[in-house]
Amino acid sequence: MTDCRADPLMSFLVPVRWVIAALLLAGETGAFAAAAPLYDSTRLNIGLNCRWEQKCISAQTRAMERALVYVKSHRPPQSSIHLCNRNARRARYRVDWIGFYNCIRNPYLHYR
Repeated sequence: MTDCRADPLMSFLVPVRWVIAALLLAGETGAFAAAAPLYDSTRLNIGLNCRWEQKCISAQTRAMERALVYVKSHRPPQSSIHLCNRNARRARYRVDWIGFYNCIRNPYLHYR
């Protein structure tokens, strides 16, 4: 006498094992390693400014990195940083990094 329920259960477990193995391999290769932009405020800010267009996001990210390196190495006065933040602001808490980078490197701006 055989159990009729054993065969469907076994046929269900084989694809589940393959799915689990594929998910484990994908996790090791870094497919799911990228942080969600919801938890990374900088990426979320840039993504919202660029409307999630990859070309714009990469340009903003490069400008942000260049601006941060410039500010760290040249130590401009606080007034210039505040002025450029105001000039590069798109919304209350959103910054256009390309505009900030161009502003912070501009030697002809008069700071108060």
